[in-house]
Amino acid sequence: MDSQGQTTSLQRLQNVEKRIVKVLELAGGVMDELASPLGPRKDVVQNHCLEFMQLIKDIQVALRDEIKSACEYRPFEKCDYGSRIANEICYKKVELIMSQLDAMKQTIDDYHAAE
Repeated sequence: MDSQGQTTSLQRLQNVEKRIVKVLELAGGVMDELASPLGPRKDVVQNHCLEFMQLIKDIQVALRDEIKSACEYRPFEKCDYGSRIANEICYKKVELIMSQLDAMKQTIDDYHAAE
């Protein structure tokens, strides 16, 4: 992965981290509201809870995308090692088949020579 991709991924994760901090602040705000001596204000608690749930959803989506991106990352995708090894294996197979055919031809020639 190039440095730009890493930076972008790190920035996205940093944004997730900021959302997590915001979620904790919202949870703290709800706790403060519930502990208020005047009693909790329903609209404030409801707004905090709605924002909390939306941020949790956003965090889940962002983390899922980052995990998917990390799983799709192939550090050796431009490497030709796999194709070179496959080519070498095929070459060895062809050599083996050729030697077996040569042995069969020799056996046939020996059989005809013995007649």
